Amino acid sequence: MLGLNQVKDNISKRGRLPRQLVYQRLKEAISELRESMGGLPSPTEAEGIWTAIWHQEAHHSTALEGNTLVLSQVEALLAEGRAVGNKELREYMEVRGYAAAAQWVYSQALDPGDWTTGDLLNLTEVRRAHQLALGPVWEVAPHPNATEAEVPGSFREHDIEPFPSGMVPPSWVEVLAHITDWLGDVSVIRSADNPIEALAAAHAGFERIHPFLDGNGRTGRLLLNLVLVRLGYPPAVIYTRDRTRYLRALRAADNGDPGRLGELLARAVTDNLYRFVLPAVAGPHRLVPLVALATPAQSVFSLRAAIERGRLRAQKGPDGQWRCTRAWVDEYLASRYRRQ
Repeated sequence: MLGLNQVKDNISKRGRLPRQLVYQRLKEAISELRESMGGLPSPTEAEGIWTAIWHQEAHHSTALEGNTLVLSQVEALLAEGRAVGNKELREYMEVRGYAAAAQWVYSQALDPGDWTTGDLLNLTEVRRAHQLALGPVWEVAPHPNATEAEVPGSFREHDIEPFPSGMVPPSWVEVLAHITDWLGDVSVIRSADNPIEALAAAHAGFERIHPFLDGNGRTGRLLLNLVLVRLGYPPAVIYTRDRTRYLRALRAADNGDPGRLGELLARAVTDNLYRFVLPAVAGPHRLVPLVALATPAQSVFSLRAAIERGRLRAQKGPDGQWRCTRAWVDEYLASRYRRQ
C-alpha cells in the first residue's frame, strides 16, 4: 500500500504542499471519516488496522531513541513472541514495553472506562504510559543513576543536564507543578482553531519538562497518540527517516514556532489515515480518496491517468479530489489484464 509519504515524494516534483493545505486536507479527511464512515473503529472491531499501526509505531518510536531492531524483528517479537537475531535483551524489552504501552493507549483513548476524569488527558494516564513503556526494560537494564523512588511511572528526583539546543528542563522539585499546568494546556486543545498545531506545541512542552529520568521521548509520543486518538484522529508514527526533521521541529517549537512540528504531525496522521484506516473501514464499495487505493504497483498518478483516459470509474468531490472504490479499481485492473 502506498503511504502518503511516497505520494508526497511524487507531489514534490511539482512543489511541496504548503502547510495550510496539509492541515486542510487532514481536516477534510477526518470529517469524511467521521461523517461517512462512523469515525475510528475500535481495536476490537478492526484488529488488523491497529496491529499494523502498532507494529510500525513500536519499531519507529524506539528506533528514534537508538533501538536497532529492524521492522521484521519487531513484527516477529510482537506477533509470535520470537526474539529474532542476536540483539541485547534490553533492546527486545524496549520494544515489548513500548508495544504494550501503545496497545493500552489505543484502547484507553477509545474506551477509558474507570480511568476517565472527563479531561483530554490526566495525571494517572501520564504515569501509566511511562510505567508500561519502561517497566520491561527496567527489569533487565535499569537507569544506572535511578533512586528507589525513580521507578517507571514515577517522576524524576534528579535535575537534567541542559539540552544540546540550550533548553534547560525545570528542577525536579518543580516537575509536578509543571506537569499539572501542562495538563491544563492539553485540556483546551479540543477547542483550538488548529488542534494539530496546538497538540504539537503541547508535545514539545512535555519534552521540555522531561518529567521522568528516562523514556521521555517514548512517553511523550505515546501521550501524543493517546490525545490524537481521543480526538478522533489516527495515531501518528514518526518514522526514523524523519528523525532530523522531527528534532528540528521540536527545537523550533521550543522557540515559539510549533508550525513545523504541526505540519510533520499532520502529514504523519494523514499517512496512517490513508494507508491503514480508510481502505479498511470503507470496504470494497465505498468511495474514498484515490490515495487510499494506491499501491506500489499502482501509484495514485497511474490511477488518475486511468481516470482521465476513461478506463477507471471515479467521481470528483467538491474538494477537487478524485474518489474511487476498491471494487472499481479491481474491475479496471481485471479489464486491463484481459486486454494484455
